[in-house]
Amino acid sequence: MAQILLLSESLQDAMPGLGLLSHEVSSLPDEASSIVRSPPVDITLIDARHHLAHARSLCQLVKTSALSPVIVVLEEAGLATMNESWQADDFVLADASPGELEARLRLCLVAAGEEAPVGEIRAGPLAIDEATYTAKISRRLLNLTYKEFELLKYLALHPGEVFTRDRVLHEVWGYDYFGGTRTVDVHIRRLRAKLGPEYESLIVTVRNVGYRLVVTGEAADAEDPSR
Repeated sequence: MAQILLLSESLQDAMPGLGLLSHEVSSLPDEASSIVRSPPVDITLIDARHHLAHARSLCQLVKTSALSPVIVVLEEAGLATMNESWQADDFVLADASPGELEARLRLCLVAAGEEAPVGEIRAGPLAIDEATYTAKISRRLLNLTYKEFELLKYLALHPGEVFTRDRVLHEVWGYDYFGGTRTVDVHIRRLRAKLGPEYESLIVTVRNVGYRLVVTGEAADAEDPSR
């Protein structure tokens, strides 16, 4: 799953196929200030359907800022304007099918070296490297203990799935561990603290059941993650 930024003046109708893919998409107005406000992303889509010159300038600015690879969204009539001056990595027609869009996104990620390498687990903004025992949230390195890493990895391998405290205890700590389930609660609390205020809600408490990791806006219907 990639982190994608869409820069467009008409966010509602730009790239409708994008909403059918499994990537995490954030949308901002097609303004230079949006580049400063943007969180770290894997790919930036720039809507060039209505204002080609403005979109080209924005594309050049994104590339100069080294924010991410850029894919330009065009109408067919705008194809003749595409040249090296745009500095774009690729382009796609606004009415492209979800399948074509996914293929172009993936090729762009591969070319930029952003595809998850072997041994890396990605869940939303989380990237977990099993080979080096490191975890990052939106490219920020998390300082985790061994058990915190194993717990986060276990949840990230099963995004959206609810786990009881007993199951987490057995799967992460092992069947020969004789401590109580309170151990799970303590480690979840520590993980949330290390994820920080912006991302602590990725780990959701399911009342009277246990925990799950979410990678979208699902947390709104669940219990307060701080409990």
